[in-house]
Amino acid sequence: MTLDTGTTAWLLTSAAMVMLMIPGVGFFYGGLVRRKNFISMVALSFIVLALVSIQWVLFGYSLSFGGDIGGFIGNLDFLGLSGIGMEAGDAGYPPLLFVVYQGMFAAITMAIVTSGFAERVKLSSFIIFALLWTTLVYDPLAHWAWGGGWAAALGSLDFAGGTVVHISSGFAALAVAIVIGKRAGFGQYSLEPHNIPMTLLGVALLWFGWFGFNAGSALAANGLAANAFLVTNTSAAAGALAWLAASWYRGKPSAVGMVSGAVAGLVAITPAAGYVNVGASIAIGAIAGLICYGAMLFRLKKGLDESLDAWAVHGMGGLWGALATGIFATIAINGYSGLIEGNVSQFFANATGALAAVIYAFIVSLILAVLVDKTLGLRVSEEEEYVGLDISQHGERV
Repeated sequence: MTLDTGTTAWLLTSAAMVMLMIPGVGFFYGGLVRRKNFISMVALSFIVLALVSIQWVLFGYSLSFGGDIGGFIGNLDFLGLSGIGMEAGDAGYPPLLFVVYQGMFAAITMAIVTSGFAERVKLSSFIIFALLWTTLVYDPLAHWAWGGGWAAALGSLDFAGGTVVHISSGFAALAVAIVIGKRAGFGQYSLEPHNIPMTLLGVALLWFGWFGFNAGSALAANGLAANAFLVTNTSAAAGALAWLAASWYRGKPSAVGMVSGAVAGLVAITPAAGYVNVGASIAIGAIAGLICYGAMLFRLKKGLDESLDAWAVHGMGGLWGALATGIFATIAINGYSGLIEGNVSQFFANATGALAAVIYAFIVSLILAVLVDKTLGLRVSEEEEYVGLDISQHGERV
């Protein structure tokens, strides 16, 4: 097939935009921790980018997109990217480009999970966990939804990663936080963010990169990509305003809350971006902002130290987004209809896919965290935690 230069250029750009989201996660999280852990938090995202990039080209891509084994995992036909070429494929762009684009998805997913480790993880143990998690959690979930697995066969829709990226990372972060335990002093004295402007900058990078994340998932430079771009921005805006209003009602209009609401809107529209119109995106984003704000309050009430709220924002936002896709999908956008248009089976297919992702990601993440903790120890010593991970793990300070 002749190379489609427009689509190829758009996917190259989209892959670079998603890559920019990975340090964006680091800055978002880094601003929320204490100053003594800022370098550590940002470094975890860069470490993930490097680690997952190697895992992906060696065997992660093959496990995700190789020939189907029982609907659960891909085979190793593409081991070391064997047989993946740079000439134009059937879709008009090089298969190697799809590899790098999807590799950035895998990397950012593990970067989101770092929320559960914040301010207390041993770096060596984190690296082992990240490699195991990407292989045993992310890769199977990617195969289920996008690589010809059982969820795709069932008809569950996930345009750009509501289940694969956000449910998996959010519920994994919750499992990790339960195993690793609370930070020293949590609930006893204030553990306030050290640099809120840095958090706002991180969200700016995420919001920008998300256009490559969602609109790029059209895998073409076409009207579907334009729709995904528009509903992504609209949902983010609705989520930001909803969380801002909710926090204002309870006290002060929090800047961190506002941008957390934007991320909630971005998360929730991710599985739906190729299936819903702009009106639905307003509802999806606004409801996401309220659901995720409520989930954060619930976490605080229960004393759970999943300190940067990946579970509340990504886990619960992704769960709502998967369900919302089954509700609001409209045949006018991409040929699929949801509950509002009378397609009950689509809603149940999406609900089944989402519930399976929640259970699988949480349980396997819990098991992996316990195994690493029992063998290597997930957590730094009390003294190392006290001085901060920047010095104790990296020998550096801001």
